[in-house]
Amino acid sequence: MELGNIKNVYFVGVGGIGMSALARYFVNRGCSVSGYDKTKTKLTESLEAEGISITYNDDLDKLLPVFLEKNIHTLVVYTPAIPKQSVILNHFINQGFEPKKRSQVLGIISAGMFCIAVAGTHGKTTTSSILAHILTDTGYGCTAFLGGITANYNSNMLLGKNNVVVIEADEYDRSFLTLHPDIAIVTSMDADHLDVYGDENHLQDSFQMFVSQLKNNGKLFFKQGLPLSGISYSSTEKAMVEVKNIRVENSKFVFDFKDGFTKIDALQLSLPGRHNVENATAAISVALSLGISPKAIKKAIASFKGVKRRFETIFESKKTVYIDDYAHHPEELRACFDAVRQLHPNKKMTVIFQPHLFSRTRDFADNFAAVLSTADTLILLPIYPARELPIDGVNSDMLLQKVTSAEKMICEKENLLAEIEKIKPELLLTVGAGDIDTLIEPLKKLLSNA
Repeated sequence: MELGNIKNVYFVGVGGIGMSALARYFVNRGCSVSGYDKTKTKLTESLEAEGISITYNDDLDKLLPVFLEKNIHTLVVYTPAIPKQSVILNHFINQGFEPKKRSQVLGIISAGMFCIAVAGTHGKTTTSSILAHILTDTGYGCTAFLGGITANYNSNMLLGKNNVVVIEADEYDRSFLTLHPDIAIVTSMDADHLDVYGDENHLQDSFQMFVSQLKNNGKLFFKQGLPLSGISYSSTEKAMVEVKNIRVENSKFVFDFKDGFTKIDALQLSLPGRHNVENATAAISVALSLGISPKAIKKAIASFKGVKRRFETIFESKKTVYIDDYAHHPEELRACFDAVRQLHPNKKMTVIFQPHLFSRTRDFADNFAAVLSTADTLILLPIYPARELPIDGVNSDMLLQKVTSAEKMICEKENLLAEIEKIKPELLLTVGAGDIDTLIEPLKKLLSNA
């Protein structure tokens, strides 16, 4: 596929966070971009405002004539989350369009560029967003495909004028194996996506394959303790890059950085939590390796505003603090809860959690229960199925039975506001990767009027 030949692009599942970044990229290239998604969201509405035609019905009625028959100037991109019986997807297959996965297109785009790929079962969105911000804020520049909406740019895609690209490298479905980076970061390799990998060993094998695809003289930065070779970083263990003197000042995390060559004192990060300090450390290390000055990096870190749904403070008053986070894996929940406790140690924490995927809930039920049991009050929503069909015996009630908290319940989404009104939480936390984000504005409004 020659990028210069592409004039029309159709996205089957355009509303996904990764797909929408690609859609924005092709709009910026001057292509005519259209797509389908099941549900209208704030993200799809913003894409429509940017000139992308979107249909929410899985039929051929709204397809433009250019997408009815195959031609060399048309690219079709799809997400594996789309059901195999999709009418639109099967139309393209039957017409010989050869639809490509998002990961394949990212591989093609990045092949001719200096590629910095950020991988990890968690932490990759925040790390890649911090890095993209450093490169942009310092004037170094980059194009970036991110897995979240950055608050600084209100987008998940940045378009730079140089030949550098930052990519969030997704391990799901082994997507990151389409990339051959010049620099790679691996933030974590915890067991996840066992519906794809079967067990943790196969997942780790996939990460090893990803790392092996580094270009000659490529650099790898990884969290100390992972079974990798390269430049290690840590805030708790001896590593090649270390973080020291972590403290909270004026609701910001402050820390010192040193890598054996450079020392940067009193870096200020608005994102809370030791895990986010480590994410920033990886990004700082890459920026230094590119020759960016410590002073410019320190300024950029201080101005980073975060990523939507990554420990985002939605509402704060004298009575109540409301934080939302995308955490959907036990280790992500643990890191999120720890950060909340560090910032608000004296507030009673009410957690609303929407489990994501039946298989993940089944595979990590005990781990989820152990972390969720640390909440003062727990409200479980029904499991968000995403791409899966139900699994017998796997539901939120099964998970709730394993939780040891005294105050716990299951609640349907439509009844949630009434329950929160009764609880009157001091500290409210919504967590999950499904459609729990549709509750953010109603909850914010409820707490604002309390």
